[in-house]
Amino acid sequence: MKSVALYNLKGGVGKTAAAVNRAYLATEYGHRVLLWDLDPQGAATWYLGVEPGLEDPIKRLVKGKGDLADSVRSTAYERLFSLPADFDNRNLDLMLRKAEHPRRRLRELAAELSDDFDLLILDCPPSFSLVTENVFHAADLIAAPTIPTPLSVRTYAQMVSWLAKEHIREVKLYPFLSMVDRRKRQHRELSDSLARDIRTLLDTAIPYLSSIEAMGQRRAPLCAYAPRDPGAQAFERLWLELSSKLTCGH
Repeated sequence: MKSVALYNLKGGVGKTAAAVNRAYLATEYGHRVLLWDLDPQGAATWYLGVEPGLEDPIKRLVKGKGDLADSVRSTAYERLFSLPADFDNRNLDLMLRKAEHPRRRLRELAAELSDDFDLLILDCPPSFSLVTENVFHAADLIAAPTIPTPLSVRTYAQMVSWLAKEHIREVKLYPFLSMVDRRKRQHRELSDSLARDIRTLLDTAIPYLSSIEAMGQRRAPLCAYAPRDPGAQAFERLWLELSSKLTCGH
């Protein structure tokens, strides 16, 4: 089972929309997919129409007293499954500190499902925490949505610096531009400069579109109900590009 994390220290960058659409698209290409919602806000859980998770099962899992498969929920989409979040996930960091291997517990839990799924997608909370460290150890690849604004670029640089400081080299980090509005001069100029300056920046950029924002009203992946929408087509290009990186390992 391969694993991809959608992560950025900064919130509001289109992370969850990318995670949900990527998960759906993977099923369209025949993969059996699990989307693990680690964000206490539970937006990915909401998008997929799944009921929130419960705190007690998470506590038992972290302590090694439960079976992760018992917490997996089916969705309305064939081959797409969810490990739902709840607001009580805000305590996950404290729970992990009590685990036997606190920095690798999520990796150990995910390994239990390696025979059941082809792809694990982690929708991560916007923070630096023990949960974040777990994600960096659990994921094969981190996709970092980055808006072409100075603050968003700054948080990406902080993430790169943190990874280097912690000597976490196993995971591959690929930023991609998100919520891009090329009508704005700053977006155009920063998009062009980042393409020159960041060697690992993905070619695909996700545009700023009202159709993507409307996902919350539909509670569904954009790619499921409007596959010809420009946003859906951008998500599919992103999925194909990330899949290529995940397969070839560089």
